[in-house]
Amino acid sequence: MGKIASVPGTVSYVGTERDTPVKLHILDYNERDYTEEYISAVEECLPFKEGPTVTWLDISGVHDEKIINELGERFRIHPLVLEDIANTAHRPKVEEYEDYLFIIVKMAYFNPEAAQVNFEQVSLIVGKDYVISLQEREGDVLEELRERIRSSKGKVRRLGSDYLMYGILDAIIDNYYKVLENLGEQIEEMEFMLSKNADQQLLAKIYSLKHELVFLRKLIWPMREVISSLQKSDSELISESTSIYLRDVSDHTVHIVETVETFRDMTSGMLDLYLTTVSNKMNEVMKVLTIFAAIFIPLTFLAGVYGMNFKFMPELQWGPSYLVWWIITIILAV
Repeated sequence: MGKIASVPGTVSYVGTERDTPVKLHILDYNERDYTEEYISAVEECLPFKEGPTVTWLDISGVHDEKIINELGERFRIHPLVLEDIANTAHRPKVEEYEDYLFIIVKMAYFNPEAAQVNFEQVSLIVGKDYVISLQEREGDVLEELRERIRSSKGKVRRLGSDYLMYGILDAIIDNYYKVLENLGEQIEEMEFMLSKNADQQLLAKIYSLKHELVFLRKLIWPMREVISSLQKSDSELISESTSIYLRDVSDHTVHIVETVETFRDMTSGMLDLYLTTVSNKMNEVMKVLTIFAAIFIPLTFLAGVYGMNFKFMPELQWGPSYLVWWIITIILAV
């Protein structure tokens, strides 16, 4: 959904404020040849689209509403799809239209400097001989796929736009393994730190990691539904051969979900271990305090009795009473 009170179908950017220019990148190819160039307007890609080749229009930046509207006019895209493209807060989904498919997925990055996972929305429009990908900013996990197109490695140059769609989805899903690998290293490091010294700073890191895993699960679970829907789709845009490849992506998605669940259980276990460790430390402190209390309570009693200001206390008039008091005190303490 767009901004509050806006007319349905109105393109209104919802996301992080950006002032960088939108970049439009074209990769047009067939089995024998390919063309690659940057263009300045959507209309410049129309000659490629109308040809017999497969055209991949990659748009980096969805904050320019003018370009999104122009894209809708040139490719006859439904206004509600354009609205969803400009709204980066959507959950992953797939929608079938008469002559194209609309897919939203989430691309994940691990930021080593902040030690956290960053997410970016990627929208795909898949037509008969073209794929349009729109992402929030420049830089992605698709460079290896572009290299395969340039060098004609694999099957991507021999197959159609549905296989290109599969290649994009496969690259995005596989990058989750790299994210999980980094999160797994964080968990191992935290477990080691937990065995050495459990402090409030470590507790904050554990809670932060658990929050990231919960958010990761909320994103990857609907992506599993997206791949499943594409597998079951009767759309003529997806060939039977590509459906077999989508089955492999679906298996990867299931494995990622299971790994995230495992990491969540491990994080919950670390929280329990932290609380147990803190409780044990508190018990040790209470044990020491109890020992001191057991020593000083009878001594405090004696000091209190003989520290009273009663006039008649016979033993106070006895000569060796002070020495006897100290002897009794030391014996009690020992």
